[in-house]
Amino acid sequence: MSIYSRQDRHIPVRPDLEQLRNQAKDFLRAIHAGNPDAIEEFTENHPRSINNEEAILADAQFALARAYGVRSWPRLVQACELIDAIWLGDIAAVRELVTKHAYLLHENARGTEKCNWGPPMSYAANLGRNEIIKMLADLGATDLEHALDRATLQSKIDTAELLHTYLGSPPPPDGALAGPAYTLSVSGTAFALRVGAKVVDGSGKCIAPVDVVLETDSRVPQAKHSILEMYAANGVVYPDTPIMAFHRGRIDLLEELLLQDPGLLDRTFSHEEIFPPEYGCHDEVLATQGTPLNGTTLLHMAVEYDEYEIAQWLIERGADVNARSAVDRNGFGGYTPLFSTVVSQPNFWMNYSGGPGSTRFTDLLLKNGADVAIRGSLRKKLHPGYAPRYDTENWHEYRDVTAQEWGERFHARVFVSEPSLELMRRAG
Repeated sequence: MSIYSRQDRHIPVRPDLEQLRNQAKDFLRAIHAGNPDAIEEFTENHPRSINNEEAILADAQFALARAYGVRSWPRLVQACELIDAIWLGDIAAVRELVTKHAYLLHENARGTEKCNWGPPMSYAANLGRNEIIKMLADLGATDLEHALDRATLQSKIDTAELLHTYLGSPPPPDGALAGPAYTLSVSGTAFALRVGAKVVDGSGKCIAPVDVVLETDSRVPQAKHSILEMYAANGVVYPDTPIMAFHRGRIDLLEELLLQDPGLLDRTFSHEEIFPPEYGCHDEVLATQGTPLNGTTLLHMAVEYDEYEIAQWLIERGADVNARSAVDRNGFGGYTPLFSTVVSQPNFWMNYSGGPGSTRFTDLLLKNGADVAIRGSLRKKLHPGYAPRYDTENWHEYRDVTAQEWGERFHARVFVSEPSLELMRRAG
């Protein structure tokens, strides 16, 4: 029986047509060999009942396209050709495709609703392809507002300026700050504010997406600090709390608060304190994070948020590198900041980009006496935004584990730092 494993299919930002052709051939071989997963996927995505042995390549291609959420194999081929042309800035190729197939002008460029980059104009806006945008506008593209949102989110400010002009330079709608908040785009936030985006309503209530800045899975500390300060400069008033000082990167404010409360470094904070509901923040699952932060210290948070300078300051001021998180009524907790070095959001982005991963927090904690033998219990469910690539449906429990065991057993390996694990193995 052929080796074939069914998977949740998601078309990448830049699909590879040759790779898809090879997938279809492998799919067909698995169908002919009677692989149950292949047959199940084929049956679900092909409208006709076909004997496995009689299936031809065109049948496999059609079913594969449908599995990706695209209506046909020719439409999937067009998606690959169109996206490649936009990516390369090939105006003539884009024009030829959208004039020959008029529906391409308004459908999602990837041919499926399982994506947020949008139709060709919006797709071009993500990449800052201004000349393609102008050509598509002349041909009647109508996704100007979505394209503007995507340009702002991706920090393509020249493109955002162009699209804003096409729209007649209107004041931004509510929510215009959310995209650049999610990607922690300083330039995108500055642009939105410059053209009139509001951070407070007429009664002074905060409408800036502070929750998005705090909960986004992006990790760029300086950008996060800058955006929160831009909100403050435009009218948002933050509470005088250690958590908001931390999120803003304001070590000066943390110094003042430490003088007022010498026990601050040992204090553990609840989820609601870390992610304030008054800013629209969400529960533990929706507030994206790696190692859970409920009941943790500022040092735990510094590791998760990639706040190296704050972590150094905390340790210099006497923070306990072996401080344990609070234990809840179900027995979960008791883990140290070291746990966040092996399972964290920064690890996700390093692994996703193909980088080797950083061990600077692991080094910092180990050099300052972190104990690799300490055990804790953790319970974790991933944010639904990680579907379909990772399990986002189930809670996973890890009881009485060391930081090393937490990393070795964690169910979504993309969040795990293998270099940090290796350092712990040596230290242990």
